[in-house]
Amino acid sequence: MQKSQRLIQMIMRINAKRSFTVKELADEFGLSTRTITRDLQELSELGVPVYSVQGRGGGYKLLQERLLPPISFTEHEAVAMFFACQTMDYFGSLPFGEGADAALHKFYHYLPADVREQIDRLKNRIMFWSPYRFMSAEVLQTLLHSIMVRSVVTIEYKSSSGVSERNIQPIGLYASSGYWYCPAYCFTREDMRQFRADRILSAELNGTIPCRAEISQKTLLDKPNKEGLEQTIIELELTKKGVWLLESNPRFRSFIQHNKDGSGTLTMGIAVQDMKFYVDLLWQWGDEVKIVGPAEAKAYMHQKIESMRLLYAL
Repeated sequence: MQKSQRLIQMIMRINAKRSFTVKELADEFGLSTRTITRDLQELSELGVPVYSVQGRGGGYKLLQERLLPPISFTEHEAVAMFFACQTMDYFGSLPFGEGADAALHKFYHYLPADVREQIDRLKNRIMFWSPYRFMSAEVLQTLLHSIMVRSVVTIEYKSSSGVSERNIQPIGLYASSGYWYCPAYCFTREDMRQFRADRILSAELNGTIPCRAEISQKTLLDKPNKEGLEQTIIELELTKKGVWLLESNPRFRSFIQHNKDGSGTLTMGIAVQDMKFYVDLLWQWGDEVKIVGPAEAKAYMHQKIESMRLLYAL
């Protein structure tokens, strides 16, 4: 085996092990401990974050930030990765620290000159726009890390009722309209809750509270179970444009009934406690979407319209 191949395999082995001894590697590779020691020294000089542990039971360990072995990309794959990173340019904060920018720079820097020139022609001509919302990057990184290591997080959360301390077990992170959201099990409320990241004032891993195994199995694809809550039926009439608007929203798309003239209707069950949320959501579409029922939803919409009328009364 060539030395270069051996070093690449060694990077892969020590990435998987995290901690190891020279003798362990020597036995695996069938080499002397002296040769392995020289290889480790060379890897360290190349930037692989290996350090020795002194004392009884010592050996070598990797720093937390490990390096991946070389990965080959085709030009098309590299360009795809470049633009995938660019989709996050307009977010106010990201849970990846400086990793996304560093990865983007590497992909761009190592592309052939003619491909870089093609990408330069596309700058400011392709954008993945998202409304700018300011939030703490440190909070996002803590939430992301907690999901990766399966840890409870203690947060300070600001809601309409004030600031409270919560212990939560995050399920995931997702972005919508520039905001980051974190569905999580709240140990305080003993139920699933959704937290908006910009309202989280601080976040810290809390290893004193064990994670719940059933929560660790959940993903963002698991919808909250609201079968035990009181239900109601919301009915809508949609113009042609209303149909087009609601078809782009996964909450409504599968419930739309189309008319021959392009207009439509919608009937779907919702939890009573979510009624105001849905009316607030429908408000943005104005007269393209009309609430037919229930009466409580129509009354809440009338209340919103009257408040707006008073605000702009001459």
